[in-house]
Amino acid sequence: MGDGLQLDNAKQLLQQYYAGQQVESPNGGFLMLLGIRSNDDGSATGIFECNVSSLRYELTIPKATRTERKKVREILNDGGDPFCPRHGTTSRLVRAGKDLVCPACGIAYAKP
Repeated sequence: MGDGLQLDNAKQLLQQYYAGQQVESPNGGFLMLLGIRSNDDGSATGIFECNVSSLRYELTIPKATRTERKKVREILNDGGDPFCPRHGTTSRLVRAGKDLVCPACGIAYAKP
């Protein structure tokens, strides 16, 4: 991508992001989500901006695991309307082309 700086403690920051918490900036203050870009390999990149320094950061969001995809397929097979396995009930999956995608993290979890 090249638009922003990389974050060192990505795993911890992802957990905060999935939980809907404020994500702390390395410069103090907090990171504000500017947008999500889906990548060709199934992952996504979140673009964040520090509210103190205005520096932009990139956070790579890993692609869906087999377990996550299986869970979503089971809900679909039961006639349910699945939520994002990572965000929980705060983010329902939406159709984007041929995929069911979480609008909050940009990850495709199933093909309906």
